[in-house]
Amino acid sequence: MSGLSAALVQALHAVVGDAGLIRDAERMQTYLSDWRNAYRGCAALVLRPASTEEVAAVVRLCAEAGVALVPQGGNTGLCGGSIPDDSGEQVVLSLTRMTAIREVDTGNETITVEAGVILQRLQEAAAEVGRLFPLSLGAEGSCTVGGNLATNAGGTAVLRYGNMRELTLGLEVVLPDGRIWHGLRGLRKDNTGYDLKQLFIGAEGTLGIITAAVLKLYPAPRSCNTAWVALADVAAAISLIGRMRQLCGDRLTGFELMSRQSLDFVVRHVPGCNDPFAQVHPWYVLIELSDTQVDAGLDALLESGLGEAFEEGLVVDAVIASSEAQVAALWALREGISEAQNHEGPSLKHDISVPVSCIPAFIETTDQALLAYLPGVRIVAYGHVGDGNLHYNLSKPPGYADADFKDQQAALMQIIYDATARCAGSISAEHGLGQAKREAAEHYKDPLERELMRTIKQALDPQGLMNPGKVL
Repeated sequence: MSGLSAALVQALHAVVGDAGLIRDAERMQTYLSDWRNAYRGCAALVLRPASTEEVAAVVRLCAEAGVALVPQGGNTGLCGGSIPDDSGEQVVLSLTRMTAIREVDTGNETITVEAGVILQRLQEAAAEVGRLFPLSLGAEGSCTVGGNLATNAGGTAVLRYGNMRELTLGLEVVLPDGRIWHGLRGLRKDNTGYDLKQLFIGAEGTLGIITAAVLKLYPAPRSCNTAWVALADVAAAISLIGRMRQLCGDRLTGFELMSRQSLDFVVRHVPGCNDPFAQVHPWYVLIELSDTQVDAGLDALLESGLGEAFEEGLVVDAVIASSEAQVAALWALREGISEAQNHEGPSLKHDISVPVSCIPAFIETTDQALLAYLPGVRIVAYGHVGDGNLHYNLSKPPGYADADFKDQQAALMQIIYDATARCAGSISAEHGLGQAKREAAEHYKDPLERELMRTIKQALDPQGLMNPGKVL
């Protein structure tokens, strides 16, 4: 219990009760490492408040005592942003008991939820009233709304609906001194000064703790068509997405790019997943169209677009799903990549973004540089082509020792990040900086931007107690 006085522990216990305070070392372990076991830490204790008022009371007590807090949601991140350091003096503040759906306003097309609501439950609540909440990602069965907001999550439907910044109208936030900002406004127009909610979205809990949000709802799709398409190269994917955008407009909901290496891992390690084609191809895209009309002519649109692309040599082969089961099978190939790669030993995750037009050149030159540095390294490249976001992950060469591969992490990361910088890209598209990319951001992010970020941090959290060691 290093750093925490008995009086403070007693006061915190009085706020959250028996169900909200965990001191047992074995029970705490779940909160002290990420799902990949890539980051581990220690903590004085774990607190699980059940309301915004309890969060505020906890924050006030810890602020008065100078105790650092590490906010945590579903703990599904990839950059260690929700894991405490190894001092054993920080307190993990889990929002997983705050699971209320406070209001569904179909007239305003909004839903107000607490930070601990699981993303899948949010999707279900929207569906129950005939609406869609469009954020969708592989961890949706366990990630929370608070974590999605803290990292400005994107997912597979960003092309049409945008990321969490675009999906959020209002926030409720506990500030570092324990005050509550009541910003739960469902307004689409509010030009009365700074858009404060945007400070907290993507801040990874370093400026305050998001406890609830007003989110946008959309009409539920009533028709959907999905295709798995084989391509000869990445340039063909860029040409194809341009063609499909022109043809389909905002009915183009998803356009996901995957390398052959990505598909190999999925077919090898994810039960029930099979290659849709008999022949091997170097690249694939998963295309999804959706519409609110039952008979929207999506079949004809998809077939027309792919047919013309085939005639021009952009498409090598394609299969269009003819049932919900086939749609699910195709999406499983895309969503199983991250899990499948874990079976191949340690993986180095890189979540970068570059202008869409730069994607082919980025992949070609970066692939060459990586293979020249570490022959045999397996490059698992996939992502959301429409917004320039690539998950550019690395697995060790066959037979290479895990420890030796990890020793190469810094050099491999520099190759990727240098290439990203040359394309005027970002070293983090949707996973955040956490602790994994904090030091890299010092090098690759504009110095003035870093200075402005520190100014904001100092103004809101002068004691530096909100998720210290993350982002900055």
